[in-house]
Amino acid sequence: MISRKKLIAGNWKMNKTSADALTLVADLVASVGRQTDVEVVVCPPFTSIETVGKAIEGSTLKLGAQNMHPEANGAYTGEVSAPMLRALFTTHVILGHSERRALFGETDAFVNKKVLTALKNQLKPVLCVGESLGERELGLTLKIVQTQLEAGLDGVSKDLAPSVVIAYDPVWAIGTGKVATTEQAQEVHAFIRSLLTKLFTEPVAQKVRILYGGSMKPANAPELLAQKDIDGGLIGGAALEARSFVELVTAAAAAK
Repeated sequence: MISRKKLIAGNWKMNKTSADALTLVADLVASVGRQTDVEVVVCPPFTSIETVGKAIEGSTLKLGAQNMHPEANGAYTGEVSAPMLRALFTTHVILGHSERRALFGETDAFVNKKVLTALKNQLKPVLCVGESLGERELGLTLKIVQTQLEAGLDGVSKDLAPSVVIAYDPVWAIGTGKVATTEQAQEVHAFIRSLLTKLFTEPVAQKVRILYGGSMKPANAPELLAQKDIDGGLIGGAALEARSFVELVTAAAAAK
């Protein structure tokens, strides 16, 4: 069995000015910027990417973006491309987040274009998949996750698959305070791993990290991170405050 390094990624969403971002990331660098047990990625808004990138220089923290357009340049007002992100030393990019799908109408096909573009530009995609409350209540969780995962990874080669991070992002548990039970979360993560095995073979599937993205907090993190197929967290609210985010990194290190 391959040992996968835990990954804790902070999705700051539309929060923090550049000054606020600098304050937060300075605390993170001081607290977890030297540890190597857990991979830590911070994903500030576009306006703070350069500031945060400079602040984490020399630390073990990595820089992520929250979204990206599949084209390299052109008449796409308000968008940002992969080469622009790479020029600022971004290493990861969140793609297909449920908020992008629900609020901005992003389709599986459009998300897939972004995934392929990210990989072509040496960016690691954090591909989000997950169901709504209505879909879960109808018993459609696994069907929705399968559709989104297979479509999102269409055209990804076996060689590049380990560069993709999958985030199980149950819409009903984001920002609502509701959390999937540990058993529910592990069930979906195990299902995702089995799909990856079918798509890419067992050895490749064992290298791919699958994060839980549904309101992970210091209180529930140890139990979630102890599960066989949960390799870390895509953190929203708890990433906006240094203390809670650091506690999650500590919990991930302990779960090794």
